[in-house]
Amino acid sequence: MVSELLGQADVQGRDPRRWSLAPVRLYLLARVEAVERSPEFGASAGAAAGRVAAERRRRAVLAAIRAEPIDVPRLPSAELERRAVRHRHLLGARGPGGVAAGAMVRWQVGYLRHALSRYETLLDALHGDTGRAEAERLLRHRLYEAIAAAYPHLAHECRRRMAVER
Repeated sequence: MVSELLGQADVQGRDPRRWSLAPVRLYLLARVEAVERSPEFGASAGAAAGRVAAERRRRAVLAAIRAEPIDVPRLPSAELERRAVRHRHLLGARGPGGVAAGAMVRWQVGYLRHALSRYETLLDALHGDTGRAEAERLLRHRLYEAIAAAYPHLAHECRRRMAVER
């Protein structure tokens, strides 16, 4: 922002109090004050402050997602299948009477993923696009890892979904 609004430094050299190869750039006070009074400065400063706040929110949400324990409901196999089929029918996906090979595993992961959708409230602190895609990917990855840990027979489907979503 400084180089954009002030341009070249009035004086450039080495800091005599510190040994460093980085040059010190100094600007005349009158130039700095004039730029601070300009509308461009207010717009740039406001935008910079907004970016800093958005980055802080993004980091806080990612930290919350990493720290949040994920509690996958533990169900007997028959009950999980029943709920997965019911969930599939509630979504309006009615098909032929039989279940294709591998479909039940996909349905079970889909049901469990839906059952864990309450964790998406962790994303509520993100406004607009700032880090939202990254946070959503991290959350889905953690949810699929938790499902795979709770139901080892679903691990392959969880890994497949993580790979597709990357």
